[in-house]
Amino acid sequence: MLVNMNEILRYAEEKGCCVGAFDTPNLEILMAVLRAAEKRNEPVIIQHAQLHEPEMPIRIIGPIMVHMAKESSVPVCAMLDHGEDMDYVRTALELGFSAVMIDGSSKPYDENVSLTREAVALAKEYGASVEAEIGIVTGHEGKEFYIEEPGAAYTDPELAARFVKDTGIDALAASVGTVHGFYATKPKLDFERIEKIKELTGLPLVMHGGSGISVEDTQRAIRCGIRKINYFSYMSNAGVRAVKELLAEKDVKYFHDLAGAAVDGMEKDVLSAMGMFALE
Repeated sequence: MLVNMNEILRYAEEKGCCVGAFDTPNLEILMAVLRAAEKRNEPVIIQHAQLHEPEMPIRIIGPIMVHMAKESSVPVCAMLDHGEDMDYVRTALELGFSAVMIDGSSKPYDENVSLTREAVALAKEYGASVEAEIGIVTGHEGKEFYIEEPGAAYTDPELAARFVKDTGIDALAASVGTVHGFYATKPKLDFERIEKIKELTGLPLVMHGGSGISVEDTQRAIRCGIRKINYFSYMSNAGVRAVKELLAEKDVKYFHDLAGAAVDGMEKDVLSAMGMFALE
């Protein structure tokens, strides 16, 4: 069933756990995520990031995401991830997305606030939830990053509290030591910062760059107040590994066999991630 982000985050708050938010820029990933959620009988967030537009236009994958969310046996939020401009946010809402993230984190504070307020007002017309970001989670999905001085991009707790008050958002993405993409060096999460931001804002917190964080650190971050974790790169790579394994085993004649192997491989990775997010 299709629900907004707030309904799913209430579930996470009540359980003291975290909900996985998985970017699904193609049908195979979408199938893998929803199959895993239904097997676990848990709510899930499926996302389309604006940066994936060249690979898969939102006007193609968006209606499929909304349809599959409605048909699912578990609560599913169809969400825009890292919306960069209001035209794209409006498109997602018109397609039926039940939540949007507007990302003005690279802009000056006042511009970020202005853009976020506009997104909040628009989303309210559609009954959709809004996530926004203060501080910068560096990197880009699919690339590899060395972490040298991430502190410069960390979210300031006091500024985060001001941002929440100034914008009226439903969830806050905070920079606490993660990056998007693959880690070439071990990330160092600032758990005290997570606790402080949670204390001052009172909102569900979102951790981007969730792939590649250890189980121990992930679950500690959840206990500190993280309620939504965005997860993509390692899940997608699990599909690649599954295809490679199949090709090593036999001479594959049909593409759908490769696609099926990728779905199975990604589903296993999503099941593992969802178990970690549930503090199992």
